[in-house]
Amino acid sequence: MKRIFMQFAAVFLAVVLALPAAWAAGGGDEMVRVGLAYGSGALVSANLENNTGYGSGYRLGYFDENLDFVELAQTEAGQTQITMVKTQNVWVNGSSCSTTDNGGEALGCYHVLVGEDYGSYRQAAEAAAGYPGGFVAWINGSYQVRAGAYLTQGEADTATQSLGGTVVGTSSYGVNVIPTGSAEILFQFDGGADLALGVMPDVTGADAVRTWFKGNRYYGGFRYERIGGGNLTVVNLVDLETYIKGVIPYEMSNDWPLEALKVQAVCARSYAYVNIHSNKHSSSHFDVCNTTECQVYYGAGPNTSNYQANERTDRAVEETAGEYAWYDGTVIEALYSSSHGGASESVYNVWGSSLEEYPYLCGVVDPYEADLADRNSYSSWTVSYTSGELAQKLASRGYNTSSGIASLTLTYSNLGNVIRLRVNYNNGESNDITPSSMRSALGIYSIRFNVNGQGASGSSSGSASGGGLTVNGGSALEEQGSYTVLSGGGSQSQAALGDLYAISGSGSIDPVETGSGSPGTGTPSGTQVTVSGSTYSFQGAGNGHQLGLSQYGAWAMSERGFTYDEIIEFYYPGTYVA
Repeated sequence: MKRIFMQFAAVFLAVVLALPAAWAAGGGDEMVRVGLAYGSGALVSANLENNTGYGSGYRLGYFDENLDFVELAQTEAGQTQITMVKTQNVWVNGSSCSTTDNGGEALGCYHVLVGEDYGSYRQAAEAAAGYPGGFVAWINGSYQVRAGAYLTQGEADTATQSLGGTVVGTSSYGVNVIPTGSAEILFQFDGGADLALGVMPDVTGADAVRTWFKGNRYYGGFRYERIGGGNLTVVNLVDLETYIKGVIPYEMSNDWPLEALKVQAVCARSYAYVNIHSNKHSSSHFDVCNTTECQVYYGAGPNTSNYQANERTDRAVEETAGEYAWYDGTVIEALYSSSHGGASESVYNVWGSSLEEYPYLCGVVDPYEADLADRNSYSSWTVSYTSGELAQKLASRGYNTSSGIASLTLTYSNLGNVIRLRVNYNNGESNDITPSSMRSALGIYSIRFNVNGQGASGSSSGSASGGGLTVNGGSALEEQGSYTVLSGGGSQSQAALGDLYAISGSGSIDPVETGSGSPGTGTPSGTQVTVSGSTYSFQGAGNGHQLGLSQYGAWAMSERGFTYDEIIEFYYPGTYVA
């Protein structure tokens, strides 16, 4: 009874000391800029197509500093397929455009400017209709009428003899809008380095507008920017809750339990919120990317029933709308991966990040994933190499393995994950491989593994038992035990080890200490194992970076009856959902 009271007293004080000072996360109307094509994947041209029955035609303009759309022009409602292409000499062949002659129709970057500036798009469009190949251009705030699209200035000079006017082009930031498959210019935009072309699908006022881009359907608008004068960076702009609906079915299957999908919704929303305000992708001018580097996002997805948003995934978002995972009054960076194989890991051991900055990424033993071992193809895996093959694999990653591999020395954390792998060479030299590069360097799936059956004692994947918690110098509590915080309002959440306090009988207050070091230091009680041989067989479990939430674990916990907030509070100790 005394021990139970001490646990209760400790966690009660923990919640008192950790009450949030503010509740200031963005609402569902906060806009998110999602990178769909960028960097080396930026495009010469980008096609859009109205999703039949979900709007027709396009509005053209730009998004201002508040991400509000400013309309400059419209297509006809019947113009359901358009292509944005950078303003240089290109050739249009079907739905593709190329900066080299692909046998298609030429679309040149020299034009003839006719007439004066116009006060509105309507006035300019009426004037443009009077010229062969005439079109409206919006150049740094002014409407112009231009004609023709010539490959050379000489061709454009010749055209001025019949059209009048002068030869012009655009800056390196210009973008043409053309009907897909045609070299006709519908609209030309050049806002310089400060403004990028924006497109809002639909001119008919249809509800639930959706648009095809590269095989998936997206809500919201699109931005086309030539950063530094390069190819088109394509960005989808949607409100936060709509963005989350476009993440859930691609980070989890849309037939998973609703409670697990709610977990994913809260984690995805929290992760997005942190990234929106961290400027992670500021150089590319968007908030989050659409790949596993951030979180997978395909909007409403393709027309494939098992790989798209559905009523279940949308419901998970709607029933958690506006909810985030918090730690001490701050929205957390809710990292997650497919599965952990038995335990997540401390962010200090994986990335070298401070546990003071990420106290909720301290690593937990996970007894739940095992329930789904028959449904998780990565619940166990084996990757094998001969010594020569392993040397070749490492050499391809830039390591000098020319003298051959003598042995491997593995350091295990007290949670049973490999937190350092030292490759020892025959010439006496060595290389250390850290957890952040271990999977790519070795071609394995997680950092929870043994080699040739040799690992830290305690489990086949190399787990080792942890230390304990000492209360006022008394007997140790189990370090990986579950300690529940009870708030004054009666809500419950799991306590983080570094937030536990003990109240003695005399009224003194002391922090609970771990048996393996002070809370928050991230210092593991490592166990080393050295393995040698002519072959190296990596036998492990799990798939991912080993931080935060296990998605398969969330599925398993939901089937055991845990609620989404309880699942989040388990994988991110000390957090709460609000």
